[in-house]
Amino acid sequence: MNTSVFKFRLIAILLLISPLLHAQNLTLSRQEMLDLTPKWKGERFPDGRPKVSDDLLKRLKRVPLEQAWGVLRAEGYTHQYEKNWKNIREGEVLVGRALTAQYMPLRPEVREKLEEQGAKAGRKGDMVSWPIDMLSMGDVYVADSYGKIDNGPIIGSNLGTAILSKSGNGVVFNGAVRDLRDLEAMPGFTSFVRGDHPSYQQEMMLKAVNVAIRIGPVTVLPGDVVLGHLDGVVFIPPHVVERVVKTGELVLVRDEFGQIRLKEGKYTSGQVDARWTPEIEADFAKWISANPGKLPFSKEEMQELLKDRTW
Repeated sequence: MNTSVFKFRLIAILLLISPLLHAQNLTLSRQEMLDLTPKWKGERFPDGRPKVSDDLLKRLKRVPLEQAWGVLRAEGYTHQYEKNWKNIREGEVLVGRALTAQYMPLRPEVREKLEEQGAKAGRKGDMVSWPIDMLSMGDVYVADSYGKIDNGPIIGSNLGTAILSKSGNGVVFNGAVRDLRDLEAMPGFTSFVRGDHPSYQQEMMLKAVNVAIRIGPVTVLPGDVVLGHLDGVVFIPPHVVERVVKTGELVLVRDEFGQIRLKEGKYTSGQVDARWTPEIEADFAKWISANPGKLPFSKEEMQELLKDRTW
C-alpha cells in the first residue's frame, strides 16, 4: 500500500471513531468554541458561545429573508438557508442565538457513557432535558434529531413551556414535536419543525450540545443567529449579523423612498427598480437628511454600505 493511500485510510478511520472516543464529551470546551468561531470579536457567554447583542436581534426581526440571504451569499456563505418547515405559529418571525443539539439513534454503550458524564456534570433528569437547562433568554434551541417523526418527538407541551420560559423563543428541530395544539397556543413559541406525532422519543440519544450540527444543507454553529419567516430559516454567522441588519434596514428605507416617489409620479417604476442614477441617489440622500430617524446608523455608514453593496 502506498503512503498516500495509507494516510487517507488512517484519516478516514480517525474521523469515524473520534465521535466514539470522545462520546463522553457532551459539549465543546471554551477554547474549542473560540477556535470554532474565530471571526466573532464581540461578547461571549461564559462557555465561549458568541453573544450577538439584544439590540441587533430586535432589529433583525424586520429584515426579510431575501435580504439576509443576499448578504450571506455576498460574504461567501452559500449554504445557510433551509425551507419546507412546518411553522408552528405561522406569520410570526423567529430570531435568536442558536444553542445546538445533536441527537443520534440509540447505541447503548455510547448512551451509558454520555449519561455517566452528564451525572458527573450535575445534569438532572433525562438527557432530552439537558439542552433546555442550558438555554438563556434570546436563545433558539436548534436540534438535529435526524428527521425522526414516529417515536421521534423530543419535546411536548411541558418541555415547550420550559423552553419558552428560559429563552423567550421557540425551536428549530430537524425532527418532530408532540402536543402540537398546546404548542401552537403558546404566544411567542414560534417554531420550525419537520412534523408532529403523538408518540415520544424512543431509541434515541443526545450525543452533544453546542457543537457544529447539520440542518438540511446548513452547517449550524453555536451562536449563529436564527432568522425564520413563513417556511424558511436562515442561519447567520454572528460576525455577519450586523451587516445583515444594516443592509436590511437600508433596503427597507430605500424601498419606502422609492414608493413615495412612485406615488408622486416623480420617477417611473423602471427607474426605481433599476440601479439608481446619481440624480436619484442625490434625491434619496437629501430625503434621508430631512428624515434623520429613518436609519438607526450614520450617513457615513450608509454610504459605506452603498459603496460595497452586492444587492
